[in-house]
Amino acid sequence: MLNKLAASELVLNEDGSVYHLNLLPEDIADKIILVGDPDRVAKVSKYFDTVEIKKNKREFYTHTGTLRGERITVMSTGIGTENIDIVMNELDALVNIDLKNKEFKTEHKALELFRMGTCGSVNPDVQVDNMLVTQNVVGLDGLMHFYQDYNFENEFSKNFLEKFPYERIKPMLYFSDWAEEMGDYYKDAKYHGNTATFPGFYAPQGRQLRLKAVDDKFLETLNDLGITNFEMETSAIYALSKLLGHKAITVNNVIANRRRGEFSADHHASEKNLIDWVLERIIK
Repeated sequence: MLNKLAASELVLNEDGSVYHLNLLPEDIADKIILVGDPDRVAKVSKYFDTVEIKKNKREFYTHTGTLRGERITVMSTGIGTENIDIVMNELDALVNIDLKNKEFKTEHKALELFRMGTCGSVNPDVQVDNMLVTQNVVGLDGLMHFYQDYNFENEFSKNFLEKFPYERIKPMLYFSDWAEEMGDYYKDAKYHGNTATFPGFYAPQGRQLRLKAVDDKFLETLNDLGITNFEMETSAIYALSKLLGHKAITVNNVIANRRRGEFSADHHASEKNLIDWVLERIIK
């Protein structure tokens, strides 16, 4: 059949689970919280009423259970959009591909994906230890240029591309935005803004140890172009969700303001507040 996938394209483990996530279709809920840090998975699932699934492979840890009567999954992605590429494609395979026969299903299932993380802000007016929801996002990592059918443009992306001054970086840029219908989950967040997703922690985020960044004004320039905050995953989550037909929204707790040189006084308390805040809102 035309939609039959070769073994080299859809790689499975011996038990039939998807290769990296080590999961079977029945292991995940339709509502999935994505966190970066594997240690954060247990910090989230301890609030569940029940936990039925605990699986892991490499940095990908998954717990599935129930919260207030609704089935829910929390999963770690590790750091970076290259890991998100794995997570998004394998999550989609779990619900939209017949793994046994390696064929596309005729009926599409859309997952609800909630990225829950931390970020730094480039806007001097944004206060640390507050929630920030990403509406628009620019990826500086180039991932979506490897996908044939991805094309996204809106007013934010057009304005950003027109004024972005770094010609060497410009070819890597791509854009996306949130699933607006999910915005009601987080309508009371203190901030809604535009996020930059970076391909690294040091020079891409303006940090300079022994190596120099592109210039000393990079973060300030991004703020001038309408960027509120930055992190390392959301652009791929949003863009791949659109391409695969899923819904995604990111909320980050701002733990640093780089323009003011501030960092959360207690980022562990800030993390707990983030978990409490998200779980209270996504399951009523």
